[in-house]
Amino acid sequence: MGKLWEGRFSKALDETADDFNSSISFDSKMYRQDIMGSMAHAAMLGAQKIIPQEDADMIIGALQGILEDLEAGRLQIDLSCEDIHMFTEAELTKRIGDIGKRLHTARSRNDQVALDIRMYLRDETKKIIALLEDLIEAVTEQAEKNKDVILPGYTHLQRAQPITFGHHLMAYAMMFIRDIGRLRDALRRMNLSPLGSCALAGTTYDTDRRFIAEKLGFDGITANSIDGVSDRDFCVELCAAFALIMTHLSRFSEEIILWSSWEFKYIELDDSFTTGSSIMPQKKNPDMAELVRGKTGRVYGNLITLLTMLKGLPLAYNKDMQEDKEAIFDSLETLQKCLEVFAPMIRTFTVCKENMYRAAQKGFINATDLADYLVRKGLPFRSAYKIVGQIVASCIQENKVLDTLSLEEYRTHSPLFDQDLYEEISLETCVGKRISEGGTSVASVEKQMKQVMEFLKHDKSIH
Repeated sequence: MGKLWEGRFSKALDETADDFNSSISFDSKMYRQDIMGSMAHAAMLGAQKIIPQEDADMIIGALQGILEDLEAGRLQIDLSCEDIHMFTEAELTKRIGDIGKRLHTARSRNDQVALDIRMYLRDETKKIIALLEDLIEAVTEQAEKNKDVILPGYTHLQRAQPITFGHHLMAYAMMFIRDIGRLRDALRRMNLSPLGSCALAGTTYDTDRRFIAEKLGFDGITANSIDGVSDRDFCVELCAAFALIMTHLSRFSEEIILWSSWEFKYIELDDSFTTGSSIMPQKKNPDMAELVRGKTGRVYGNLITLLTMLKGLPLAYNKDMQEDKEAIFDSLETLQKCLEVFAPMIRTFTVCKENMYRAAQKGFINATDLADYLVRKGLPFRSAYKIVGQIVASCIQENKVLDTLSLEEYRTHSPLFDQDLYEEISLETCVGKRISEGGTSVASVEKQMKQVMEFLKHDKSIH
């Protein structure tokens, strides 16, 4: 197939160079966006009388036919074409002859591809948001079921204070809410049409860029034609947001892997989201969580690819920018796959409540509450802290826990201790009295869940 740019050249492109130069293997994903953008461009050309209206109508009709044929499987994308733009124009010309050659008036592939990728990422990112909403719902459902289940809260992976499992899960819900916010912020900045920037300097034709922008659902146009074709900061921003979502998924995965181990046995993953061993019949492996954790590095790598590709480019368009698509597309698809498997994995795991509670009974995680008890009796916190530290040290030496020390043993450390201390350091009390906003009490967790559900209701109304 001839090249759109071959007029100046006396020799055909070397076959190896042609293959190296081609991008259709990955930019063909944007066929719908390319055709929709071309239809809007043709409509503008007709409205502005840059080409005859009947030609514009014929072009739009033929493009619609191409789109329908592609989606019905009646037409296959020709992978020998240099890119999806060349394929679309070549197929158009094949169907309606020279009139199809009018389509590229007042347009360059530079602003065409900048338009296509913005539209594609806009469409696909909305799917990511929907998947995140589903994951938040799954997390909140598990939190509701386990809002009063007690387990140790950890710092430094050491047992620290008693919390509810519902409280722990809602921490992830809050992270995913912020992730949605970052995606929406990125979409807002990205949702400007670059079409009409042409190669870099605009065009001599009396185009109406805002006509196209409105037709394609953009909020406006890029204000500078050079900027419109020469930056991919929106790809970087989205990829950074994707990387951060993967960070949150990876942290969650790490905990799922730990919790499902025999050493913890806090949860039991459903069989449908685990695999076995080819040699060890007893194994039940958390492969989905492990894969999410592993794929996180892949998304990080794509972010570095984009940053490195852009960092030394002079304005305006450079062929290096072709490398934006594989990186951002891979990150997007990787994240989609991870989210698709994550929500049902969360919905279907079983909580081993007794194991969580037994773990919470160990590790002196009610020590802070014992210190607070002395504070309420009139001791300064630092003094109370020191006394409780001495009690814990004594318990470790004697292989005891705070709950089993006698009142007489407590009073050897301070006369302020009384019988009511045992109620104060019970796990249920420790959790129940943490009523501060955002805390671990059932009442606080219920407020967090309500907040999350209100967010979801509002966010879903947006799209």
